[in-house]
Amino acid sequence: MTAALQGLLSSVVCLISGEHHEAIWEALPEGLEPSDFGLRRAFLLGEVAAGERVLDLGCGEGAFAAELARAGVEVVAADVAREPLRRAAARHPGLELALIEPHGPWHAFADNSFDVVWAGEVIEHVADTHAWLSELRRVLRSGGRLLLSTPDHGRLRVARLAFSRGAFAGHFDPLGDHLRFYSATSLSATLQSFGFERVQLRRVGGPPGARKTLLARAVRSRF
Repeated sequence: MTAALQGLLSSVVCLISGEHHEAIWEALPEGLEPSDFGLRRAFLLGEVAAGERVLDLGCGEGAFAAELARAGVEVVAADVAREPLRRAAARHPGLELALIEPHGPWHAFADNSFDVVWAGEVIEHVADTHAWLSELRRVLRSGGRLLLSTPDHGRLRVARLAFSRGAFAGHFDPLGDHLRFYSATSLSATLQSFGFERVQLRRVGGPPGARKTLLARAVRSRF
């Protein structure tokens, strides 16, 4: 495949993906609280310090970015769709907002320009994980931190879903917006393969059988 054709296909994928996310947001009512908001907010605020420069990647309506700003963090709130950014601007007028391509390149951000990247409930929606993580690593400084959350798909959860045909089909709906399904093992391996080290993961959430969330912290390798 020629470089020109690869570039054309990449542009088509980004266009389709952007339109898809736009449609999803336009169908959602405004003002919904993000899932596990309190748990994820506590995790995020416990991992950043005032004065650090943080990229909120996939910021939605800006709930987490606003919390970071209140904590004295220099935050840039970025998303791939215009609708969530419109809502974020209306709800949190002081936020710095950026519209970005789904998988890059993110021309608005220079190399090594952030101390921390926060990606809350984003990685499971990414079609081109390789391009997305490569671009994320580019904008994160050497020794900087990646913080993310994603639904947990460990063996127990998958086993429970397997016992219900309806639940399994609904959860893994081919037309759904969740494209990737991570366990602690697969998420750790994915991050390490892209030059992240000291990966730490923990599960949070409700009682047994309820939805669990993986919280991950990783450090960009110094090379």
